[in-house]
Amino acid sequence: MKAFLSTLWLALACGSVHTTLSKSDARKAASKTLLEKTQFSDKPVQDRGLVVTDPRAEDVVLEHRSYCPAKARERHFAGDVLGYVTPWNSHGYDVAKVFGGKFTHISPVWLQLKRRGREMFEVTGLHDVDQGWMRAVRKQAKGLRIVPRLLFEDWTHEDFRSVWDSEDEIEELSKTMVQVARSQHFDGFVVEVWSQLLGLEHTGLIHVLTHMAEALHQARLLAILVIPPAVTPGIDQLGAFTHKEWEQLAPVLDGFSLMTYDYPSVQQPGPNAPLSWVRACVQVLDPTSRWRSKILLGLNFYGMDHSASRGAREPVIGPRYIQTLKEHRPQMVWDSQAAEHFFEYKKSRGGRHVMFYPTLKSLQVRLELARELGVGLSIWELGQGLDYFYDLL
Repeated sequence: MKAFLSTLWLALACGSVHTTLSKSDARKAASKTLLEKTQFSDKPVQDRGLVVTDPRAEDVVLEHRSYCPAKARERHFAGDVLGYVTPWNSHGYDVAKVFGGKFTHISPVWLQLKRRGREMFEVTGLHDVDQGWMRAVRKQAKGLRIVPRLLFEDWTHEDFRSVWDSEDEIEELSKTMVQVARSQHFDGFVVEVWSQLLGLEHTGLIHVLTHMAEALHQARLLAILVIPPAVTPGIDQLGAFTHKEWEQLAPVLDGFSLMTYDYPSVQQPGPNAPLSWVRACVQVLDPTSRWRSKILLGLNFYGMDHSASRGAREPVIGPRYIQTLKEHRPQMVWDSQAAEHFFEYKKSRGGRHVMFYPTLKSLQVRLELARELGVGLSIWELGQGLDYFYDLL
């Protein structure tokens, strides 16, 4: 893997030259605009010969909007499936309504938990809560749980220590969460806090999360925790959440949203989530498969564009990906080791780029891995993907 990435990056850097299209070239390009289907399909992508290792750019552009409405609520994946929705990618709200039957949990990224003083907590972001949308999603998918992400925001190390040293603080924090969930008709929360404690001992946080989960469960609410990858990307060392923490929290919490993406760095571009690394992150956490079903394997519905000339990268979501395919019509390459597609292209004034973005085949391989490992899925995030992705779920 490292040799492949080094070779790829060297090829990009060495080939970084500036070119411009002539007027005749521009006219030819304009005359061959790639088409996009606007009508739906009576068959899912699995039955249309689209889940392949050698897709063509023109086929992706043509088919990406064309999902199968007849099977929009039919599930092909038996485990839990959590989908994140963000206010800044509003298409995800529509995806949740159309394909809600394929999910067990939807997590809108709305809320922040702030500590305002001793035994004083506030949940902010409630202005983003859309009760009408929540009702519409639940109507389309009976049994679906809406569990907004709750981010511990602006907490200092002193705040954390004050809370986990005081049972009264923990009780008040838990009470605040339960009150908000009840008043807003939530089914629980996806809590994001672990990554904010880098460098601190996690024993106190485990104590807080245990009591928090107990309070939520007493109110018949769910407690799901976002956790970083168990194997640190690029260096093959244990991450900030290991088997030790897993053994303490797995019996207590309802699920774990495992962030198995964002593998590459600016210095070493490459696949977003190499398959062997994804597998290792699950096996390191739960080698005996005792609590595997509680792991929600992270799937990225976004990609990454690496620039050789600037030595930089930036995330890519569906519309930009499709536009890049239209403009450059690249040859898509299957990295069989990472089980991801990528392609190279050249900007007229931006040098060479390499772009990794999910494809039907890369997603299908990860669904098969999840089935093999006995885990669920967590998708970041629904507004970033292509509509025909959801035929696979």
